[in-house]
Amino acid sequence: MKIAVDAMGGDNAPQAVIEGCIAALGDMSADIVLVGKEDVIREELAKYAGMYEEDRIEIVHADEVIENEDSPVKAVRTKRHSSLVMAVDMVKEGKASAMMSAGNTGALMAAALLRLGRIKGIERPAIVSAFPKLGKRGEFVLLADTGANAECTAHNLLSFAYMGSIYRHHAFGTENPAIGLVNIGSEETKGTAMLKEAHQLLKTSDLNFIGNVEGREIPRTDADVLVCDGFTGNIVLKLTEGVAWNVFKMIKEKITEDLTAKLGALILKKKLYSLKEEFDYSSYGGAPILGVKGMVFKMHGSSSAVAVQNAVVKAAAVYERDVIGEIESSMEKFRNDGAENDGAE
Repeated sequence: MKIAVDAMGGDNAPQAVIEGCIAALGDMSADIVLVGKEDVIREELAKYAGMYEEDRIEIVHADEVIENEDSPVKAVRTKRHSSLVMAVDMVKEGKASAMMSAGNTGALMAAALLRLGRIKGIERPAIVSAFPKLGKRGEFVLLADTGANAECTAHNLLSFAYMGSIYRHHAFGTENPAIGLVNIGSEETKGTAMLKEAHQLLKTSDLNFIGNVEGREIPRTDADVLVCDGFTGNIVLKLTEGVAWNVFKMIKEKITEDLTAKLGALILKKKLYSLKEEFDYSSYGGAPILGVKGMVFKMHGSSSAVAVQNAVVKAAAVYERDVIGEIESSMEKFRNDGAENDGAE
């Protein structure tokens, strides 16, 4: 098994990407293909000479890099020799089992759709991200979608729920995952017409649907998977990240104001680090783009080496559990059940 990694994507590339990939080798049997500018990659790898099994890392040269400011679809079509597109093509051609990038999210989504195509029965793929549960260290909820689709239909949300449930079960071992619908109230009559319809579709499905979940309940929800449109999901993630970052910044400023505060900080140091770790996304791996014919993972743009390491290891584990095959089977059953119901009417 080989995992293709866009070595040039992300704020901390290629240093953090390559360091994380080297660390990942010790946690899995899969090999790694670093896709990007060969001279830059070799220069970085030289720093770790003798510290890893060199035959487990392959380099595929890519002349171009898709930047964050590039137009996603245009970049995918015109920069076919970019590290991101070439890594996706490796999955398409069967040269890699999965790929991942911390680069341009829109371009990664476009490449996955244009180069791999959608699974039959999936109208729109979804980016599925882990959201830490506060006060429950190590526990999290999967949020689908977090940026792939700004506008959705009720049926899109239903398919997100099925894909999220399958991924939660096979990637993390959760039996019969609980599904929630992000809404402005817990009552089923709340929300837009689309959300009301989505509630009824989820309610009558064979999923373990537990109802609507308000924004303030997301950090402590009992759901294992929350569904929403990508516009809402992206705001939830970024707002939480921004609030957490600013709160910790304010705490740091307050505890370094004077000697008394600094003494108190020393006493609370372990507790403060523990609280910070609850907001840490890096331990959950990358966010898969579910619904395309291949395993594609989006890593956080500012991923550290630890985040890259965990993302690569998780990608290898997910591939072995055939999540794509499970989604294809589920969608086929969903289509057949729908056809039978239509015939009965």
